[in-house]
Amino acid sequence: MAKKLYVGNLNYRTTDMQLEELFGQAGEVLSATVIMDRETGRSKGFGFVEMADDAAAADAIERFNNNEFDGRTIKVDEARPPRRREDRGYGGGGGYGGGGGGGSRW
Repeated sequence: MAKKLYVGNLNYRTTDMQLEELFGQAGEVLSATVIMDRETGRSKGFGFVEMADDAAAADAIERFNNNEFDGRTIKVDEARPPRRREDRGYGGGGGYGGGGGGGSRW
């Protein structure tokens, strides 16, 4: 079964193809993607690699986690599933803050 890996601390010049070539050393790579900022088009310094099976993913983590790639020490771990929007820690709160002074009361 395919397994998705998180790859962090990438050099901002690292490409999808370079990631695919590196992880190909550990087994079959189904996809390799460096995450890009929508507004600037620059790399965000992390990406995801989908390995064809669990054994290849485990080998990739063992080989590449905390090792140098493209001038940086990269972090490789099993990717966590994305959180739902409600769980991302945004929002909540609302209303008006207290404080102030003077003026009339409601």
